[in-house]
Amino acid sequence: MDWSERARAAEQLQDWDEAIELVSAHAECFSADPDMHDNHLWHMDLLARAERFSELTERALTDSHARRRLNRSLRERGVEAALCDRAEDGDRGALYVLVRLMCETGRVEEAQKVVADIGPEDQYARQIVAGDCSS
Repeated sequence: MDWSERARAAEQLQDWDEAIELVSAHAECFSADPDMHDNHLWHMDLLARAERFSELTERALTDSHARRRLNRSLRERGVEAALCDRAEDGDRGALYVLVRLMCETGRVEEAQKVVADIGPEDQYARQIVAGDCSS
C-alpha cells in the first residue's frame, strides 16, 4: 500500500493525525507538480475536517488555500462572528462569505450594514448585496 492509500485509509477511519502527516509530506502550495498542489488542497481539507482551526488560521496568514478553506469551514459551522472578525482584519474572502451567508438567509439589511461598516469601497461586496440579496 502506497502513502496515498494509507492516507485514504486513515481518513476513512478519521485518524486525522496519520492522514495529515502522510498527506503533508507530499503537499506543496502552488507547486509546478499538479499532484503536489492537489495534495496541498487535500491537506487543507484534512486540517478543516480534523477541526485544527488554529493551524489552519496560522497557515491562512500566508496561504490563500488555507484562508479559503478556513472561511468555508467557519461558514459551514455557522460561526459568523469569526467570519466578521476575519473580515474586519482585512480578509476580503471572509467578508464575501459572510455577506453571501446573510443574503442567503434573508438578512439583507444586515448584509448591507456589514458592507457599509467593513468594506464600503469594496465594489465586489456591494455587487454581492445588490445581486444575491435581491434574488
